Parts: sequence; structure tokens; C-alpha cells
Amino acid sequence: MGKSMIFRCLFLWVLGCFCGAFANQEKDRIKWLPGQPQNVNFAQYSGYITVDKQAGKALFYWLTESPSDPESKPLLLWLNGGPGCSSIAYGAAEEIGPFHIQNDGSTLYMNPYSWNKVANLLFLESPAGVGFSYSNRTSDLYTFGDSRTAKDAYKFLVRWFNRFPQYKNREFYIAGESYAGHYVPQLSQIIYRRNKGIEQPLMNFKGFMVGNAVTDDYYDYIGTFEYWWTHGLISDTTYKSLKHACLSGSATHPSIVCAKALDAADLEFGNIDPYSIYTRTCNTTSSSKRILMGHYPWMRRAYDPCTESYSKEYFNRPDVQLAMHANTTKIPYPWDTCSDIVGNYWSDSPRSMLPIYKELIAAGLKIWVFSGDTDAVVPISATRYSIDALKLPTRTNWYPWYDNGRVGGWSQVYEGLTLVTVTGAGHEVPLHRPRQAFILFNHFLNNKSMPSQTSS
Repeated sequence: MGKSMIFRCLFLWVLGCFCGAFANQEKDRIKWLPGQPQNVNFAQYSGYITVDKQAGKALFYWLTESPSDPESKPLLLWLNGGPGCSSIAYGAAEEIGPFHIQNDGSTLYMNPYSWNKVANLLFLESPAGVGFSYSNRTSDLYTFGDSRTAKDAYKFLVRWFNRFPQYKNREFYIAGESYAGHYVPQLSQIIYRRNKGIEQPLMNFKGFMVGNAVTDDYYDYIGTFEYWWTHGLISDTTYKSLKHACLSGSATHPSIVCAKALDAADLEFGNIDPYSIYTRTCNTTSSSKRILMGHYPWMRRAYDPCTESYSKEYFNRPDVQLAMHANTTKIPYPWDTCSDIVGNYWSDSPRSMLPIYKELIAAGLKIWVFSGDTDAVVPISATRYSIDALKLPTRTNWYPWYDNGRVGGWSQVYEGLTLVTVTGAGHEVPLHRPRQAFILFNHFLNNKSMPSQTSS
């Protein structure tokens, strides 16, 4: 076979691969979502990527491209934590996604601070058993842990980039919150290590950001108990009990004595939302909540603590699942915001992510950590203790950052890491402070420090 024939065959093979990939993309294209507003001007795709054919294990994704010039925008993978919680329920439907769900559970409205204005957003329900993601091997749901979740997510990405080859050379970032404080660094580490020594890696990975992130069991416990005590949520006695019983153990699987101390703290909290300690809880029925919102329209613009219930209604609708190419295998349980089975049977959870931080900081990746300061679950004090333990040199000392002349939070820039707080935000920063979270993400993408008063 002559050289010209070899090149021709190679060209046809590559062309066939691309044509096959784009054909699979088109199968995943969402033409219209039930309840979707009329003025949607961006493409969206959703569907399954098989990560283990033998086990029948497939992960569900939702891609919402940018409405303006998506070809030039970076790609962001968003992961929620739990472990066992859905990135579609939280990240997409009530935080950074372009659509949020009305309190009727059936109509959508546009999020004016959606992050897809500046990036293409990829939401992944991970691991299998979470949301629409599934495994036909039931035992998988009882044996998931950090290691397998990271490996499956990497397999997903490899196969997703093959389905969407136009993204292979695009700047790629990962972000998430809560227990994604484990998912994001671990997946980032795998990508970094697999990319080493490759001239043209599959993923043009540039860095990650995490919010209110579980990072190190010891420092997280110290900072969390301190936050509870200094904010008047627990008694002196319970504070001392927690420090005595819990500091030497695992946050994911606490000892019996630690669990009892945590139960005592929970009783002392009272009926508050620990994820957002100064806002009201969702303790009304669905119907009465709708009546309340109808009589007091200004509450539509305020933080809504019942958004999870709207997600459950919307994503369990057969017409929504059909439009999103979801639940094609008829999973024998309803879609839910979090999987109790996956979360309760979590098998492995390293006590610290700090060694991974050190490795990836040394690699020169862009790393930002942000924290809402009214979260009592993974509070700002826990995050600060963990970052302090890295012993990084400071480039810019602690300073207030501003949004329209008002303090939006505080920031400190270290060698290799930027810390940002968002004032008045709870555990889900983009839910409680969407505008400030959007400003934060813009500055992360542009690698610019948060705006001081003089530069705002």
C-alpha cells in the first residue's frame, strides 16, 4: 500500500470517528425541556456515558453551552458532594445552571447569574446510583467510595471528550462544593498524572475551585466545632465533649462517642438550617409554601429553602426524563436529590486532601477555595484551618473585596492558592449569593484577584 493510500485511509478513519462522535452528540441534544422559557439561545445536551460495560454502569450528564460564542469559552465540570448527592439537583437546578425551577415544580425560569454566560457547563451525577446514573450490579451502590468514584469520573471524561471532540483542546476546569472537596482534588490528581509526559493530552486541564469543601477531617472538625460555639449554636459542655470525642476520628465514620456528642449538638441547634444559619427553614408543606409565595411576591427574590422539593417534582416527570434522554433503563427507584444508600454505605474516605493540594500546587495548577460564611456544616473556620496547615507563603494579605461599593467578602492570596469568602452566603454559595458567586467565578477564570475597593 502506497503512502498516499495510507494517508487517505487514515484521513477516512479520523473522519469516520468524528462523524460518529457528532452523530452521538445529536442523539443527546435536548430539543426542548418541558416548562422551558421561550428565549433560550444556547445548545444543551444530556445522556449517558457507559463507564463499565460488564457491570452495566453508566453516568448521566447535562451539558449547557454558553449562549454567546461557545466555541471560545472554557469547559467547566461541576460536581456536588454528599457523598451521594446530585449535581443536577443542586449545581444545575438551583445554583450555577441556566435554568431554575419555579415553586410549581413544572416550569423553569432563567438564572440571570448562570455561569454558562462565561463557560460551557458540564454537570455530572456521580457516582452510579446518584440521580439518573445507575449500575445494573446492585452491589456497586453499597461499595462506592472516593477511589472508585474518581476512577469512574475519569473514565466518564475520557469517553465524554471522545463524544464531544470539539472540547478536547478547550481550557478545562473542575469545580464543586461540600464533599466534592474530596471529588474535585482526587479527580484533578488523576487527570494531572495521566497528562504528564503527553505532548497533546486528551484534556487541557488548567485547575479547580471548591466551595465550603470537606478537606481534612482533623482541621474540619476543629474549625466546625469552634464555629458552632462562637456563633452560639452549642453549649460550653457540648463544645468540650465534641473536642474530646471527635478530633482523633474520621468525619465520614465517626465513633459512637463522637456520634453521641454530635447528636447533642444537633438538639442544641434547634430548628435552624445548619447550611444557612440565618435564613428560614423549609418546614412548610409544598401547597402552603406556594400560597405563601403567591401572597408575598417579594419572597420570590429571596432565598428559597424549599428548592430541593421542586427538583424532585420536576425531574421525576416522565416528559422531562424523555426530553433529557434520562431513565432509559427504567431505574427501579424514583430520581432523588441524594441517595441514602450511596451515602450511608460509603466505603473509603481519606482523612485529608492536603497531600493532593501540595502535589497540584507544585504542578502549577490554578486552585481557588471559596466559602460562604453563614454555613455551619463546613464553615469558613474549618476551611481556614485546613489552608493554614499547608503553610503557604502569602502574596496578598487578608483584605475585603467589593461589589458595587459593598463588601462582598474577604480574600487572601497565597503562593499557589487563592481563598475567597462570600459574606452572608451559606453552604451553597451560588444559591445564597448568586451575583457575588458569578463575580467570583469570573475572577477565577481570568486569574484575577478579587476586586478591592479602589478597583471596583
